[in-house]
Amino acid sequence: MTLAQRAGHAGAAPAERAAAIEAVVARVREAGLAQVRIAWGDLHGTFRGKTLVLDPADAECRVLRGAFDDGIGFVSTILLKDTSDRTAFKVFDPEAPAALPGLRGANNLFLLPDPASFVVLPWAERTGWLRAEPFFPDGTEVAIDPRRVLQQALAALARRGHGLRCGLEVEFHIHRIVDEATSPALAAEHAAWPAEPPAVRLLHPGYNLLAENWADMAHEALALVRDHALGLGLPLRSLEVELGPSQFEAVFGVSDALGAADQMLLFRNGMRQALRRAGYHVSFVCRPPLPNAIASGWHLHQSLVDLRDGGNTFRRREPAGRDEAIAGDARRVLTDAGAHWLAGLLAHARGMAALCAPTIAAYSRYQGSVMAPQAALWGRDNRGAMLRVLGEPGVPGGDPATRIENRLGEPMANPYLYVAAQVFAGLDGLDRRLEPPPATETPYAAAPVMLPTSLGEALDALAADPVLQQGLGVPLARLIETVKQQELARFAAAEDRDAWLRREYFGRY
Repeated sequence: MTLAQRAGHAGAAPAERAAAIEAVVARVREAGLAQVRIAWGDLHGTFRGKTLVLDPADAECRVLRGAFDDGIGFVSTILLKDTSDRTAFKVFDPEAPAALPGLRGANNLFLLPDPASFVVLPWAERTGWLRAEPFFPDGTEVAIDPRRVLQQALAALARRGHGLRCGLEVEFHIHRIVDEATSPALAAEHAAWPAEPPAVRLLHPGYNLLAENWADMAHEALALVRDHALGLGLPLRSLEVELGPSQFEAVFGVSDALGAADQMLLFRNGMRQALRRAGYHVSFVCRPPLPNAIASGWHLHQSLVDLRDGGNTFRRREPAGRDEAIAGDARRVLTDAGAHWLAGLLAHARGMAALCAPTIAAYSRYQGSVMAPQAALWGRDNRGAMLRVLGEPGVPGGDPATRIENRLGEPMANPYLYVAAQVFAGLDGLDRRLEPPPATETPYAAAPVMLPTSLGEALDALAADPVLQQGLGVPLARLIETVKQQELARFAAAEDRDAWLRREYFGRY
């Protein structure tokens, strides 16, 4: 029995999977590919994996078919790394943590590729790409795989009759590398762990939001982003100049929640690779360690879907009644289900922050400026609030675009954990029929629940939130706590914290 069969991949829909594999093999032959990268998204939202070399004399693509059947072995410590690539657990210790069963002694796991994910990389010659899922040799799922946790959360949501759709607005920075030949990251005499990032210069000077002149200054880089994103099949809708120096935003069309998370990971990693080849350094850190940098956010638009008819569960089809007519009532725009979901997001905002903003640098953003939130509040089309409710109550039959925008996240967040956090919190709001407070008009005034001001504070809130802990599961919750506490300890011990942030985040993410 193959690994795919043990994992249930070939048992559920063998004909469909077999057809998808044949389609991949046909495309590999047609494109004359020399290799295929098999990639998996780690705890920090970076793809890791291996490259299969394809023998042009092997018309049957036996190596590739073998990967679809039996996976590709990889060392299990990859699941336990912090942002510097240090393993956060003593895997050779006889007292290895029981909360992470099966991960001892740097043993082997296996990556099983998904044929439906296949793309030909538009920037890498004769190279295909497949997303894979990790499994134990007996076909057991890996509990600490972030994508698996999102799948389980969405399955729980489906059992209540709902799906989740998401739209992404992602801010990031692009800089021109000054001189790749002398880059500190590649100079052997300056090798470090982590390495220094390259020396960079700005593409635009910033402080001129949506300036067409600045967009023209960055035309070459933005054209590369456009072409490669579309080449990957991503639903890119617009590219915009943001406020900060060399800061940009990408806006994507709406997708199912799992698909949107996959798109975020593919976009983030793909742009770093493709633009580096052209001499650019793309970074999704919240705030680059550069003078006058503006923090970036990742705004997650979300709405529930009724699985019976595909309708927007948040969409209020009847006009608000007299009791809901006041501007601050959530039901002026949202249905009962939408109001409960909104209340759930607010109730778990502090613990959710550790999953939506998982880096030390992110917490400088929650200072009540530059349209970033500082408290667990919602508002009607208010960009200062954590949750921005969008939808026009006067549209006959309801506004089909009714949705909630969560402005809590940073662009370095693991997309699977960011989206899963919405499901954990929103489901709790639905199950307990939580009620949101009135909308805010003053999002930067004092509020009963303020967002965490540090990663340590957010981790404490996550540890104290039983709903989020249950959703993550004991193994993943322990992994996140251990990895992030190690990250905090190393930052606290750093002699030069600016250099630490530069090398730890800006150079790698």
